[in-house]
Amino acid sequence: MGDTIFTKIINGEIPSHKVYEDERVFAFLDIGPLSEGHTLVVPREPVATIDMLSDESAAAIGRVLPRICRAVCEATGASDFNILQNNGAAAHQEVPHVHFHIIPRFPDRPEDGGLGVVWKPGAFDHGAGAALAGRIAALIGG
Repeated sequence: MGDTIFTKIINGEIPSHKVYEDERVFAFLDIGPLSEGHTLVVPREPVATIDMLSDESAAAIGRVLPRICRAVCEATGASDFNILQNNGAAAHQEVPHVHFHIIPRFPDRPEDGGLGVVWKPGAFDHGAGAALAGRIAALIGG
């Protein structure tokens, strides 16, 4: 994978408003925010989607994501937030480098808060669901 805008930000080639960094994770304010405090949390490991991410990088993000969320909410006064993570073009991923959006939510914003998310649950077939859960569990393994 070639350098993405996130790799260039991590390497200091493009300026950013950094809020956190360690040996595996870099976090900074999104320059196209959906709300005040919209923050991107990015692994230093340059892979496109989360299924390609090493266990070490995934664990590092898992350790710091709650702490960054707390800090973003405290700094902005938000009590609610979304965490959004897209994988692939069909899932609306624009930068092919794993990244998590922390999007603070405020009561005075429109209901979608700029996300435009529509959740329309479908019917669930328990027989098909049981078979699918079994296939997924077998592929995950031990």
